[in-house]
Parts: sequence; structure tokens; C-alpha cells
Amino acid sequence: MTPALISTQVSARDFIRIARCNPVNASLLSRLRSLDIPQCHLTAGCLFQALWNTTSGQPADRGVSDYDIFYFDDSDLSYEAEDRVIREVGTACADLDVKIEVRNQARVHLWYPERFGRPYPPLKSARDGIDRYLVACTCVGVDVASGELYAPDSLDDLAAGILRINPRFPDPVQFRRKALSYQERWPWLRIVENEG
Repeated sequence: MTPALISTQVSARDFIRIARCNPVNASLLSRLRSLDIPQCHLTAGCLFQALWNTTSGQPADRGVSDYDIFYFDDSDLSYEAEDRVIREVGTACADLDVKIEVRNQARVHLWYPERFGRPYPPLKSARDGIDRYLVACTCVGVDVASGELYAPDSLDDLAAGILRINPRFPDPVQFRRKALSYQERWPWLRIVENEG
């Protein structure tokens, strides 16, 4: 189904309002704030899928498989320290009955090469992790402490359903795979490749 009218503009305020139409997003943003996790951001599909679902006339939470939480704490790079935060979030959100993925962006470079077979530079912030999503318009996150949207690219492509490779982290093969998986769920999305 192609939406009758696709807006090419959405404000940060409207985007957050739409994302909060998913009741799990709204609850996570409230609960995470009280946990005082450094540089904590709710990020990824749970946010942008709300916009695409709403544009498609579907419930904001339709098809959300997990809820990604990025934070940054370089004071202790052990798995045990990250696991304490994972368990703390799990306890605070157990009644939501959803899959929550919590990752300390300060330690991604420690496990990424073994898992994905390629190097990954040490990051300097939670937002550095958001900057590395494969599809440019999906680089979005809500800062839990401030409630502000982080979106290094314009929201225009996200609102219009235009999927472009992320120039900050270009991986054409993985980009194509990810973009096609999005297009399967929202057929009106357009994949734009080989620009320039």
C-alpha cells in the first residue's frame, strides 16, 4: 500500500510526538530518565518505524521487534559493568514485556570485529554509535535526559521514505540488505543508490 500523501517534512517535535504514540517508547523515555544512565538514548527502529507505520495508516508500534538503548560510559569497559546496566533496565522495564537491547557504545569496538569480521573504531559518545547506522535517515535517537531528538541528517528523507547509504559508514552490501528489508515492510519506501 502506498500512502496517498507522503509529507517530505516533519519537525523534531512532531517526530518525537509520533514516536511516543508507541506506548512502549513513551514508557521507556520516562523510566530511563530516572535511572540516570550516562548519555542514554532511545534509538533505532522503535522511533523511525513509528513514523513509517503512522504514514502507512498502521499503529505506531506495529512490527517493532526490539527497543534499542545506547549509552556511553568509558569509566569501566568490562562486560560486567555493561551487564549491570542491562539488568537494571531489565528490572525497571520487565512489565513492558518487550525485547530491550542495551549497549554501551564505549565498548562496541571490543566485540564488533569478532562478531562481524571487520574493524570498528573506538567511539567517543553514544551519538557516535547512532551515526553509524547503515541507512542515513535512520540515524535518529532521543536523548533520555533532555528529551531532545538527535538526527544528524535532515528528517526530510525519513518522512519521505527515501533510503540512502550512510556516508559516515558506507557499506553498500549491508546497506542494500537493510534497505530491502525495510522496503518489504513499507513498500512505498524508495531506495536511492549510487548518487554522485
